[in-house]
Order: sequence, then structure tokens, then C-alpha cells
Amino acid sequence: MYAIVEIAGHQFKVEKDQKVFVNRLQTEEGKKVSFDNVLLVGDGDNITVGAPAIDGAQVGAKVLKHLKGDKVIVFKKKRRKGYRVKNGHRQSLSEIVIESIVASGAKKAAPKKEVKKAEPQVEAPKAETKTAEATQDLSKLTVAELKTMAKAKGIEGISSMKKADLIAALS
Repeated sequence: MYAIVEIAGHQFKVEKDQKVFVNRLQTEEGKKVSFDNVLLVGDGDNITVGAPAIDGAQVGAKVLKHLKGDKVIVFKKKRRKGYRVKNGHRQSLSEIVIESIVASGAKKAAPKKEVKKAEPQVEAPKAETKTAEATQDLSKLTVAELKTMAKAKGIEGISSMKKADLIAALS
């Protein structure tokens, strides 16, 4: 039985009792880890493909040790310019051993609930009798809202008016 599972941002084809080097996991050495993002499970001729992951499938592993990978040299050069830069890098890795592959029946973490935000509804303010209060309320509105109010009142030439002109025309 084998599975293709996503571990620390990379996809691995794993089998039971296989040792795998993955990007460093935030788990202590000796602790058990389970991975829910199983993309494919193959058992002989039966192949189950997820869309994108298989519900209920889980791969159990144990962290053996944390280590650093081989040194990688990064050398940059631009010819005839005297530009040369040499850098080295050692990737932090975790060695894990796959202990179990469960095709179904595993408990998956509950998905986070999405909170829908209420969309603000824009209503045109009611016309008031006092001009000072009306101009104060009109100054809080946007130019687009003022243009729709002016269009409703039948004022012409609103496309070239600025906000101050629209407020004066409406009051």
C-alpha cells in the first residue's frame, strides 16, 4: 500500500516503514505526527484519487530526528564586470518514518467556518428643510451618491460638476 501525501508544502510518495527527509517540522523528536492531506492512495489494483484530498484518509508518521542537509553553493557571476558572489546554504530537515496509512475512517480536523460579512447598503438621505443641516449631511456623501440624487431631481450637467457644485445644486 502506498500514498501520495503533502507534507510541509511538498508531495511525497510514501509506503509503510519508509524513511523520508522533509522540510523541518515543528514537532519534537520522538513524537508522532499525522498528515490529513492525502492526495492518492494505492492498494494493489485499487487506486483512490482525491479531489483534491481524500476525505478520512490519513498518514501517520514518527519524527526520528532533526538535522541539516548537505551544503549547497550558490555562485553568481557577471562576466567582464568583476561581479562575483558566493553564498552557501544548508536546509533544515526532519527525518520521519511512515508508520501507518489509513485509507478511510480517520477523523479529519473540522474545517474553519467562514463568516460572511454584511454588505453595507447605501441609501440616499431624506431631504431636510434646514439648509445648514442639509449641506452638512450632503458633505458626508460621496460624489457618486450626490450625482444619483441630482439625477433623480432632474438637474442637468452633473457629469462635469465637482462635489461642491453638486452640493450647491442640491441645496
